[in-house]
Amino acid sequence: MTTVQALTLNAYGGADAATLSTIAAPVAQAGQVLVRVRAAGLNALDWKLREGYVRDAFPIALPAVLGIELAGVVEAVGPGASRFQVGDRVMGPLGGLGAYAELVAVNEANLAPTPASIDDLTAASLPVAALAAWQSLHFAGPIWPAQRVLIHGAAGGLGAFAVQFAKRAGAHVIATASGDDLESVRALGADQVIDYRAQRFESEVRDIDLVLDYVGGDVLDRTWQVLSRTGVVVGTSSPGILASTPSGLRGLWFVMKPDGALLAQLAKQVADGELQARVGEVIPFDELPAAIERHRLGGVHGKAVVDFSA
Repeated sequence: MTTVQALTLNAYGGADAATLSTIAAPVAQAGQVLVRVRAAGLNALDWKLREGYVRDAFPIALPAVLGIELAGVVEAVGPGASRFQVGDRVMGPLGGLGAYAELVAVNEANLAPTPASIDDLTAASLPVAALAAWQSLHFAGPIWPAQRVLIHGAAGGLGAFAVQFAKRAGAHVIATASGDDLESVRALGADQVIDYRAQRFESEVRDIDLVLDYVGGDVLDRTWQVLSRTGVVVGTSSPGILASTPSGLRGLWFVMKPDGALLAQLAKQVADGELQARVGEVIPFDELPAAIERHRLGGVHGKAVVDFSA
């Protein structure tokens, strides 16, 4: 039996719950391709799944291989799959778990070709962040000129794309970030950047039409007071947002959907220099468990990726 190395979660828990393991190599099924993983994106969902924080919103069967996005090379093509050939470089979200393994079987519809000018580490940073930013921005309806959009977590991989997309759509973009990231977020196009460590955003802004909350927790609790009369909060980090939305206000729970065609368009924009992609940290595969815990503690700058060649 062929085996591969993977990061598996055997039971919900803390820093030691996710471990490097040897598992059976997957086989590409109908409509799938087998990808030799070169890099994978690290996401906040990793530690939230590990601790069981989102077990109701994202139920999983244990043991499970963590990781939700990857970049690599097609090693085999399953029955009926026709978009890619062996040797093609690809990138994409899984639409589920399993990216933290040396070989992964992926539905070909989820994948996009990796542009020649984009390296694998950058490619692995794009799928979830770029797709989720685009989809969440438009989730509540079309963006109109001068719409007041507040983006929490603007210095992260997801937030950085959201700032760019919102600005290009003509919105007035207000972003929250820490002092170390203020200039980089402003350079992405934000009209106003609030240092959340030094300022209370609810004292600085009001009449917000759309809030993209990529942080959750206390930040979401404080956000309701800055909404305009017809404003809406789109949340990606608080599964209970629908139940906790105050009466008379509007909150929406957003979950990204894989879209290989849209990802291909966004990746081309990165390759052409129209969009900026920022890799904040490169993590060797054998240091992944510690990295997930470190990211749980916060203070992350940019998008972290796992290097399977390191």
